[in-house]
Amino acid sequence: MAAQLLLVDDEPGLREAVKDYLQESGFSVQVASNARQGWEMMQQNTPDLVISDIMMPQVDGYQFLKQLRDDPRLRSLPVIFLTAKGMTTDRIQGYQAGVDAYLAKPFDPDELVAIVENLLERRIARTPTPTEEGDTPDITELANQIAQIKALLTQRNAIAQSPAPFSIDLTPREQSVLNLVAEGLMNKEIARRLETSVRNVEKYVSRLFSKTGTNSRTELVRFALEHGLAK
Repeated sequence: MAAQLLLVDDEPGLREAVKDYLQESGFSVQVASNARQGWEMMQQNTPDLVISDIMMPQVDGYQFLKQLRDDPRLRSLPVIFLTAKGMTTDRIQGYQAGVDAYLAKPFDPDELVAIVENLLERRIARTPTPTEEGDTPDITELANQIAQIKALLTQRNAIAQSPAPFSIDLTPREQSVLNLVAEGLMNKEIARRLETSVRNVEKYVSRLFSKTGTNSRTELVRFALEHGLAK
């Protein structure tokens, strides 16, 4: 499953050239010509990583980055700045704003690919990894979350539902995973049901956390039940 990238740059030639190179490198790439368009696209589909120019009209890269870092769903999303501003003070400002990597134009596209791959690997490494048995290492914590989820399900009919506070667009596979998480199933069981790998299930659960702004399976299920997302 190719990682999904969002490229935001107001320079058409560079935008298309970088998009083509990233796609040839095996990534799925969406493009936006400005930060507002990029933000709207992220409300429909949360990418795995964002690549953004700094010097853009209306909303610049720093403002765009602040918008991401202020949103609990997008706070941990890796962000790379592409910019013609290559002075040390500019790079320091970028890192202080919370950017993960900074690449000055002109740049070697192979270096960009290496940075993207590194950030994606680091993000995966921060996600709990399944053991050979298909469970996360902290079995006690996972068992506690499953118990809490099953307790929530017994009160399902009593939970008042309200519209979600922000737009959430789930892919069919994300919806399937959410439904099974909401049944109290562990990743190994979900993988068996969907005939996929446990690692893929972990990726979908991580995306669900990102899209809903939750940090645990219990929070995810409660959010889904309160806003009618689980079917």
